[in-house]
Amino acid sequence: MNYSFDFASVFRNFGPLWDGLFVTIELTIAANAIGLTFGFALALLVMSRSPLVRLPVTLFIEFFRCTPAIIQIVWFFYCVPMLFNVFLGSVTMGIMALGLNLAAFNAEAYRAAIQAVPREQLDAGVALGLTPFQRVLYIVLPTAVRNSIPVLLTNGISIFQQSALVAIVAVQDLMYQGKTLATQTYRPIETFTIVALFYFAVSFPVSQIVGYLERRREALAS
Repeated sequence: MNYSFDFASVFRNFGPLWDGLFVTIELTIAANAIGLTFGFALALLVMSRSPLVRLPVTLFIEFFRCTPAIIQIVWFFYCVPMLFNVFLGSVTMGIMALGLNLAAFNAEAYRAAIQAVPREQLDAGVALGLTPFQRVLYIVLPTAVRNSIPVLLTNGISIFQQSALVAIVAVQDLMYQGKTLATQTYRPIETFTIVALFYFAVSFPVSQIVGYLERRREALAS
């Protein structure tokens, strides 16, 4: 291969990559905020005894879990304004698409964790005179969140990586800035290698935290 590597040309134009990384982190944090809160609400609704509540929520969850994230992102950017006459900023639309996608996956994690809450704890809440809302707030929520933390963190890493898909609709995230810089410098190998290292530098420490939490939970359980 007759190719002369030149990483210096990328480092000389490093500013846009930093800007893109901050946009990616902004997307990830906001999407996780939606996914963590809305996902728990979905988990409670999908466990409802009423089919009128359970079936639409189940359909919502399965739609976001069973369709490609890139289709969801494109649909939000092009179909929501046309169908609902709602025009939001590109970053906001990206956050909504990623957040709802994450909420669907987190809902399943929460549901499994809620079903694992010992019945004795719920009975104790009833004996103490707690209302259903109080039992959810003080018993179910803390236990479910604690048990599902490894899965929620793993889903958070996934949404950080999937956020690169918003580059296709011109959100100026890390991937978009990398594509632009590669075009300007004619150095795609060097540029995308550095972009990949950015994603790795953020994802790897979090994956190690997930592994530590899993080992710690298994140790406590034994």
